[in-house]
Amino acid sequence: MSARKFLVLTLIAVPVLAALAYALVFATFGTSDTSASGNDTPAVIQALAREGLQDPRPFDTGTELRGFAGIAGQQPVAVYVLRDGSAIVGARLGADGKPLDDERVRRLFAQPMSEEIASKLAAATWVQDGSADAPRVVYTFSDPNCVYCHRFWSSARPWVDSGKVQLRHIIVGVIKANSSTKAAAILGAQDRTAALLHNERQFDSGGIPPAPHISPDIARTLDAHQQLMAELGFRGTPGIVYRDDNGMIQRVNGMPRPEALATVMGPL
Repeated sequence: MSARKFLVLTLIAVPVLAALAYALVFATFGTSDTSASGNDTPAVIQALAREGLQDPRPFDTGTELRGFAGIAGQQPVAVYVLRDGSAIVGARLGADGKPLDDERVRRLFAQPMSEEIASKLAAATWVQDGSADAPRVVYTFSDPNCVYCHRFWSSARPWVDSGKVQLRHIIVGVIKANSSTKAAAILGAQDRTAALLHNERQFDSGGIPPAPHISPDIARTLDAHQQLMAELGFRGTPGIVYRDDNGMIQRVNGMPRPEALATVMGPL
């Protein structure tokens, strides 16, 4: 199995920051701790880096294990290098069965990961909903036929109408056969915001009429949005992204519960 496939499978089976990430997966890429490039980076870490582990950084485990953390599949992953040069990828557990190094790994990558995600979202073809001067920006992956997206739009009105939040809708077409053509109608409109609002205000009666066709440019945009949605770990809509009070990017899968809405949107 290639190192790249190994990393992907490990992230599926052992997401480092998930509460139940208790399994350990073993991988050996060489039998020596000698760096191929002459520095102090173990060969196994270099091998993983060549296969897609981004920005591997050492961290102190307080033991003889050498800890390294990197990014794979938009998630932090910890790698522990043993004396013989082999590596363990996953979560190191304490006697109570809880992961030990999550906070160390999170500190290493939370800020740079947040900024990278924010840059990707800002570069998407989002549709503005709310004041350009709103102090808080919330991104949402929205399908024109998604009833939960519509509920989120409705629930957000007090924040948006008061000028405190700007929603940025990243339009996708994934739910129904005409989701893509409705998305094209919004993205191809001269006034995208007005088209989005038309779809939401008329949602119960069918929403915006589908576009007769999807231009190649809009098709590429929809593909890019769907890829970004998957990259950020969303499997359905709405997929909501916001910055918390510490400026860190947070994600919500689906319509937030009423008691969690203020966390996403901020105070009224």
